[in-house]
Amino acid sequence: MTPDQMMFIDPHVHMTSRTTDDYARMREAGIVAIIEPAFWLGQPRTEVGSFKDYYSSLLGWERFRASQFGIRHYCTIGLNSKEANNVALAEQVMEILPLFVCKEGVVGIGEIGYDDQTAAEDRFYRLQLDLAKEVGLPVQIHTPHRDKKAGTIRSMEVAVEHGLSPHMVIVDHNNEETVKDTLDRGFWAAFTIYPGSKMGNERMVEIVKKYGTERIMVNSSADWGVSDPLSVPKTASLMLEKGISAEAVRKVCYQNALDAFGQSGQMHESDWLQPAQVDQREKFSDNSVLRGGQTPVVGEFKRTVPVEDNIVR
Repeated sequence: MTPDQMMFIDPHVHMTSRTTDDYARMREAGIVAIIEPAFWLGQPRTEVGSFKDYYSSLLGWERFRASQFGIRHYCTIGLNSKEANNVALAEQVMEILPLFVCKEGVVGIGEIGYDDQTAAEDRFYRLQLDLAKEVGLPVQIHTPHRDKKAGTIRSMEVAVEHGLSPHMVIVDHNNEETVKDTLDRGFWAAFTIYPGSKMGNERMVEIVKKYGTERIMVNSSADWGVSDPLSVPKTASLMLEKGISAEAVRKVCYQNALDAFGQSGQMHESDWLQPAQVDQREKFSDNSVLRGGQTPVVGEFKRTVPVEDNIVR
């Protein structure tokens, strides 16, 4: 089996920051479903209303926009750790979160956890763990960039302390320093393929060779920074090239994400198994993905472009 014959899920990608061209390229590369976690938009938000509008866009406009390119869009909703340090605003956000987390298409609480591992971050992380337990949703954890190993272990310990089963928690942004602890404790280990930063394609191949495929998944975390929304199919391509079996690639680039987030009851393989049918004449709130004079795609959104060959080493 070649990458051009496979289906992929990107379980962590910030499409709010991407263009319609990215959606088209992703679908052409075989990505059939994505999960968009609520995250920090690059500068601090100053009003609770901006959170409300942002969460609404994840549930509305982005779901529509993805559908126009034959991709099923899901999201996780939460207060990110970086903005948890604005305590007064964070308290207001916690009041509105219950209005969104049980909406259609929400497959988890996330991405939440620690950034600088402050007392405020700890407080709001714990509150959101309690909310996840109350509504029965998986948790998507953002592990800190600084003091990562200690922060990752702390994230898991606090989750267990709050009564969450490890199989309901996806620990993201793992690396060689954290993967063994994450897997040994029974959590899902997600890896972000981020050019020149978190994890490269070659390193991910070695992780799979060493630890296997159980509870391991790959994502792009593509956002407003230098990032690549095709990281998942590119990594799959390199894995196959390096002798990893097609079934193993399918697990880490598709099935494990479905199994983990499918626990929400909101994500089903049947959502995308039929050929993707689109009608780009449709509108959302009177808005279209097209501009004047552009020809709409109506019918099956066909896969025509092979996975790009430029692998991040």
